[in-house]
Amino acid sequence: MRLAVVAKVLSLLCLIVSLFMVFPMAWSLADGSNDLSALLGGMGTGLVVSAVLFAAGFKAKARDLGVREAFAVVSLSWVFASAIGGVPYLLNGTVSSFTDAFFEAMSGFTTTGASILTDIQSNPRGILFWRDLTHWLGGMGIIVLSLAILPFLGVGGMQLYKAEVPGPVPEKITPRVRQTALLLWGVYVLLSALQVGALMLGGMDLFESLTHTFGTMATGGFSPLNGSIGQYGNPYFEWVITLFMFLAGANFVLHYLALKGDLGAWWRDEEFRFYAKITVVSVLAATAILFATGTYGTLSDSFRYGAFQV
Repeated sequence: MRLAVVAKVLSLLCLIVSLFMVFPMAWSLADGSNDLSALLGGMGTGLVVSAVLFAAGFKAKARDLGVREAFAVVSLSWVFASAIGGVPYLLNGTVSSFTDAFFEAMSGFTTTGASILTDIQSNPRGILFWRDLTHWLGGMGIIVLSLAILPFLGVGGMQLYKAEVPGPVPEKITPRVRQTALLLWGVYVLLSALQVGALMLGGMDLFESLTHTFGTMATGGFSPLNGSIGQYGNPYFEWVITLFMFLAGANFVLHYLALKGDLGAWWRDEEFRFYAKITVVSVLAATAILFATGTYGTLSDSFRYGAFQV
């Protein structure tokens, strides 16, 4: 195991996580809330860890990144990202222990969606934005984002790409891994922007549109509200989130091909066909159960809630 190259790549991951804390800081500054110091503390911690790891792996070369090293990076990236990402929760007093902070951050980055928080809305917007942003970063993958930057560190990314992307044969849409990573993130950002626009069109404010989009695109479901999207009681919001949640659960390579004009790419893909069919069957089954048990009074409400839950 060549630990130097592992440390070098992890230094980049830690740097990315740290720098992304700038975005929730904007909300802290706008609100004049006291969570700014917690976010600064989290960023500072991440930058120090990144610097130490970079120094440890300074002499690593591209050829040093083999299969074992790639899998080590993928595994350790969740640990380092969650440890750094949990610092703002701890410093802000959102949680009382590092274990809870680590759990909340790990749930975010891995898009698990579980939470130990009982009163989410009592937290300042900077912390809430960071919580949902961890979801969004984990949705496409910090590692995929790192692949776009690794060449600047003199480290190759193909082994890392194979270790991170699920499936027996990870598909590239360009010959270069870096370009593939950039295109995938481009599609991810585009779909995110479209959802934010759709939610704002329905009357949701910018902050809540962004945070709900982060939770949707990650397919994890984090929300800045105690009652999540159900707190609005707005069918339009539910349908927007249902649509984008379905798109976010599919292969983004197919979305890229569709955006290039190949709309048939979706249905030619065996995995997507199965995904679409099982979604339809599940929605119909949920609708039938909800309507038959009288949970909702009308068939349209049963269909709406069934589709949203699936």
